[in-house]
Amino acid sequence: MALDQSALLELLGELKLTDVTDRIRSATETLYQELIDAEAAAFIGAAPFERSPDRVAQRNGARPRTLTTTAGELDLRIPKLRQGSFFPSLLERRRRVDQALFAVVMEAYVHGVSTRKVDDLVKALGADTGISKSEVSRICANLDEDVAAFRDRPLAGQAYPYVFLDATYCKARVGRRVVSQAIVVAVGVAADGRREILGFEVGETESQPFWTTFLRSLKARGLGGVQLVISDAHTGLIAAIEAVFAGASWQRCRVHFMRNVLSNVPKTAGPMVASIIRTIFAQPDAEHVLGQFGEVAAMLTRSHPKIAAMLDDARDDLLAFRQFPVAHWRQIWSTNPLERVNKEIKRRTDVVGTFPNPAALLRLAGHVLIEQHDEWDGADRRYFSERSMALLTAEHEEVAIPELAAA
Repeated sequence: MALDQSALLELLGELKLTDVTDRIRSATETLYQELIDAEAAAFIGAAPFERSPDRVAQRNGARPRTLTTTAGELDLRIPKLRQGSFFPSLLERRRRVDQALFAVVMEAYVHGVSTRKVDDLVKALGADTGISKSEVSRICANLDEDVAAFRDRPLAGQAYPYVFLDATYCKARVGRRVVSQAIVVAVGVAADGRREILGFEVGETESQPFWTTFLRSLKARGLGGVQLVISDAHTGLIAAIEAVFAGASWQRCRVHFMRNVLSNVPKTAGPMVASIIRTIFAQPDAEHVLGQFGEVAAMLTRSHPKIAAMLDDARDDLLAFRQFPVAHWRQIWSTNPLERVNKEIKRRTDVVGTFPNPAALLRLAGHVLIEQHDEWDGADRRYFSERSMALLTAEHEEVAIPELAAA
């Protein structure tokens, strides 16, 4: 049936509008890409293939980045560097996490396991008319590729003297049951003083086999040069550390230990006992730390013998930090740096509540951790300065020299 004149004109108008929209999107995409490339050239000190005495880094390909704008979805390329990192100032770092959150919420919505809170969030994100399973699968597949690439990246070629290990918990559906899933995270401090997210995994328990498999996967990717591992005193984790990182020291987190202590004393005595134990960590050098430990243990033997026994049992593990530079003590005697990372994971995952499956939990937590890694990598300030890390090498060489002489 032939279209009447008004219908034909309306159709032609729509076609012209589509063509104009595509042109605007293409022009916007080109403009964004040129701005990114110009900023990258200024950051590197040279344009692609340019010889310049001002060059400070080498390009190493590019990673894709999708940016949502009023002109549409822009497919951009962010230059990668052989050493260090570059992130354009005109893009929002947290966009990746928002995409992961959106994908998780959509998946929960499609599978019919969403709560009212999730339903409200779906509508707030503009998907109140629903979304197809195939579209969700496509979005999730792209995000999963990013997580897999990050988790499989090589760690060889760089020593990581300090490694922090911890876990946090979220709810996910496994089969027809809702169970607690552990998100285990490893953070390392490299020899140049920078922090990195080394790896992460999701599992049902924190058992020794689970931790052992996780730690071995890090070593298989090239993790080496580990001198101190910092964690809580979970039995399975301790056994896994001993099996995988033989020769490295283990620092028992003082914060977790203090929680154990306070759970074994009356509330009225808690502040006093905590203050006494803290004096151990307020000493200027390793010799005074050991001496104060003995005085505190003797003092508590008279008033709180159970706590004194806990201190004696944990002495070597609780005081492992004293073998390392004094300038590092505050940052290595607890897992507090990782606690902040865990809080960010919980803040994001609490929006979802119960995840439709463990893969969805890994997807969202993984993108939170990737963003944290990028933030640390792009920061001007390092966890420890290179000069501070040089103290670590010097002190361990001094310890090794007498041992070689005695041999």
